[in-house]
Amino acid sequence: MITNGFSRIVTTEAELREIVGSPSELALRKDIGALDQHARAFIAQSPFLLMATASAAGRCDVSPKGDAPGFVHVLDDRHLAVPDRPGNRRVDGMRNLVENPHIGLIFMIPGREDTLRVNGRAWIVRDDDLLTRMAVQGKRPLLAVGVEVEECFLHCAKAFKRSRLWQPADWPDPSAVACMAEMLVDQTKPGLTVAEMEHHLQEGYRTRLY
Repeated sequence: MITNGFSRIVTTEAELREIVGSPSELALRKDIGALDQHARAFIAQSPFLLMATASAAGRCDVSPKGDAPGFVHVLDDRHLAVPDRPGNRRVDGMRNLVENPHIGLIFMIPGREDTLRVNGRAWIVRDDDLLTRMAVQGKRPLLAVGVEVEECFLHCAKAFKRSRLWQPADWPDPSAVACMAEMLVDQTKPGLTVAEMEHHLQEGYRTRLY
């Protein structure tokens, strides 16, 4: 049987377990379901996270979020908040959260190969006191994502070791891929030159980070 171009599809958890096996006791026990002192310290030092959401229909989105370490506010052992800084206004993840509150976060610290994973339920929030505490350069975010933690656990370093993500000597040549300005000109046909698009991008970075 061929499905969407693939000929061998795993369709049940039983089949999946037969291939992959069962998790270890440690892998099961490491989910503490709350933000303990170690999780809080990790989040406080993390300048970057990935936020995964899905619509009611299952349309998925993963968005990068980043700022100075500590930009994510831990409110208590079951709640945190992520400021929504200015972006492209597509609000893909936000639109998903309106329909489906389930969310997944992966926190990263540069140079560390382990990550912190937090899964739970989320809402788009406008609490004045919270948004005021999240202000940077005198500018409050318009919104934040408030998260109620359901799962919290460390993820091992295997993916980072395999990819050698923090090993500059092993990084591929970035010039092997067209720059963002060139790709946008090719893909969107905006009537701008690559140089003009590059200037537009850089101006946005200079004036609209907050």
